[in-house]
Amino acid sequence: MELKPQRLLSLDFFRGLTVAAMILVNNPGSWGHIYAPLEHAEWNGCTPTDLVFPFFLFIVGVSIAYAMGSKKADPSSHNKTLLKALKRTLTLFGLGLFLSIFPRNFRDFDFVEAIKHVRIPGVLQRIGVVFFISSILFLKLSEKNIFRAIIIILVSYWALMTFVPVPGLGYANLEKETNLGAWLDRTLLTEAHLWKSAVTWDPEGILSTLPAVATGLFGVLVGVYLKRKDVEAATKIAWLFSVGCICIIAGLLWDLQFPINKALWTSSYVLYTGGLATVVLALSYWIIDVNHYNRFTKPFVIYGVNAITVFFVSGLMPRLVNMIKIKQPNGDEIGALSWFYQSFFPPYFSPINASLAYAIVFVMFFFVILWFMYKKNIIIKV
Repeated sequence: MELKPQRLLSLDFFRGLTVAAMILVNNPGSWGHIYAPLEHAEWNGCTPTDLVFPFFLFIVGVSIAYAMGSKKADPSSHNKTLLKALKRTLTLFGLGLFLSIFPRNFRDFDFVEAIKHVRIPGVLQRIGVVFFISSILFLKLSEKNIFRAIIIILVSYWALMTFVPVPGLGYANLEKETNLGAWLDRTLLTEAHLWKSAVTWDPEGILSTLPAVATGLFGVLVGVYLKRKDVEAATKIAWLFSVGCICIIAGLLWDLQFPINKALWTSSYVLYTGGLATVVLALSYWIIDVNHYNRFTKPFVIYGVNAITVFFVSGLMPRLVNMIKIKQPNGDEIGALSWFYQSFFPPYFSPINASLAYAIVFVMFFFVILWFMYKKNIIIKV
């Protein structure tokens, strides 16, 4: 029997789980001591950590179908809806740039130099772009045409990356510094504005944002299907499980020729992670919304209500706290957060467990703040 409420508790749960996982993997106690599943794949391949970002973009797509569904049938409201979407995109892009510019030490901060070397791509920037493009296509295209758009994007990206010779190199390739996407980023953005850990390429670059849009559209189609009132819940679950499994298999098969790779956001990666996200959402929907086993969902729902806010603050807070310097017995000064980690974790755990324990405490710290905001009905919309 289909449920009457249009809001999915399972979607809120999935969003919160994904954001909590984002914060966990982004904030280890030590980057030199991390369990393998909590690290990104070195290049090709996919770890659990590599699922987090595409899962979030998938959820963005599902949310678009729910938030804008009533407006799609009213073309007169499209411009107003897209203007709001554009404002949100610019806000997300601006917050991402703010995090890129924000210094780790104000004493040596030079704003002009920071602007000259600010990283332009980023996670929040990509979320904003995917949200806006997916919103446009959702409002303007039918479901069939959205499906066709996904196919066109994935095939076109595959063709570009595997057949178009890289200027200055003379042949197509999928290596870190010499692939077509890396060349385009260096050409349009210059190395000064790319990921500082790599310099010559960026995991959230321009060209790889194209298949990231396909991930958002994947979520849009799943959201549209979940909203249908003429299909019973059991049928929805069966179809979503089937489609998810087919996409996982298709992604693994395509991996043989176009490797699953998060940094390149390859077409096989889109299918593989989109299929997994569909299966996870279908399972959550069956357990939470259909069978009403929802006692365990509250912590994750609390995390999901202010998802972007907590992601932004979790990136900003460590820098602010580490600006407070604490003098060591040897006379050196370290940041307050680094002092907290070194004082309370390595002395009691092995290095890798100390790093993990710190990350868990970090997640729990923000949960307490989010729980208070939830109780006070404080929702910061971005």
